[in-house]
Amino acid sequence: MSKITKLAAGAAVAALFAANTTTAGTLDDVKAAGHVKCGISTGVPGFAFTDDSGAWQGFDPAVCKAVAAAIFGDTSKVKYTTTTGKTRFTALASGEVDMLARNTTWTFSRDTDLKLDFVGVNYYDGQGFMIPTELGVESAKDLDGASVCIQTGTTTELNLADFFRTNGISYEAVPIETNDEARTNYVAGRCDVYTTDASGLAATRSSLENPSAHVLMPEIISKEPLGPLVRHGDSEWADIVRWTLNAMITAEELGVNSENVDSMATGTDNPEINRLLGSEGDLGAMIGLDKAWAWRAIKMVGNYGEVFDTYIGADTPIGLERGLNALWTQGGILYSPPFR
Repeated sequence: MSKITKLAAGAAVAALFAANTTTAGTLDDVKAAGHVKCGISTGVPGFAFTDDSGAWQGFDPAVCKAVAAAIFGDTSKVKYTTTTGKTRFTALASGEVDMLARNTTWTFSRDTDLKLDFVGVNYYDGQGFMIPTELGVESAKDLDGASVCIQTGTTTELNLADFFRTNGISYEAVPIETNDEARTNYVAGRCDVYTTDASGLAATRSSLENPSAHVLMPEIISKEPLGPLVRHGDSEWADIVRWTLNAMITAEELGVNSENVDSMATGTDNPEINRLLGSEGDLGAMIGLDKAWAWRAIKMVGNYGEVFDTYIGADTPIGLERGLNALWTQGGILYSPPFR
């Protein structure tokens, strides 16, 4: 895609968002439709995938399920729409989806120029590189002249150009649109390197026939705070998605999980747990929901740690350690504002 074409595409999306900046009442629309319209990726192992029955599962759809649980008390009340790096923002701007929960990086221009509302970070990531072990390359700085599979319309495309330019080396871009397309091209040898968020590389590596034949380079070349987002202009809807995510994070910090939430909802000695679960005060009324909204999200989906461990954690094929995504009380930077 030429620079002029990219600018035109960006302007078109910005125009769509400008037309929607005064749009409000998403919660009413969601209730009327009877489901949350959620934009997800086309598929990344652990992060977004379909089970044997064809239902979407994973770390990212869990956010949508939690929002549906908070509103409807039913995690099935979600209509999923798959989106690529090119189509995701248009789908949100046009109203095709109510929220995006996919590997999307929070950046200045997306927050301001495209008028998105990122409601938080559910995975702190960074861009990395994966290569076949047999290449014998130990550093990404030694990839001069390599062919690189890169998803178009993403921050990784720009980060890659910056990295190679800064280090005075060249590369041949092999443009792809989806993770499956990248995997196919990489396995077929059409590119020497696959670059994307390190979590995505770990997920893709786990799905290869012989994962040990592929290695992740040591360099992480960017900050990629990934999180759910909504259209600009409807603060109440943004608050619902934001605080549902925060409820999952806070629940882990306070030791509330899907198994003990029922007993804790009857009241505890911890005022914040009581406020979170609705036995004290009425925080739900402030966002157009009832007192039990957070209880439902935690009961039906789990706290942040439960979701992480289930889909992408160290004991899954993805095998990710918590790292930066550990709670702030446990050496990470995962942090929710207080419920008060």
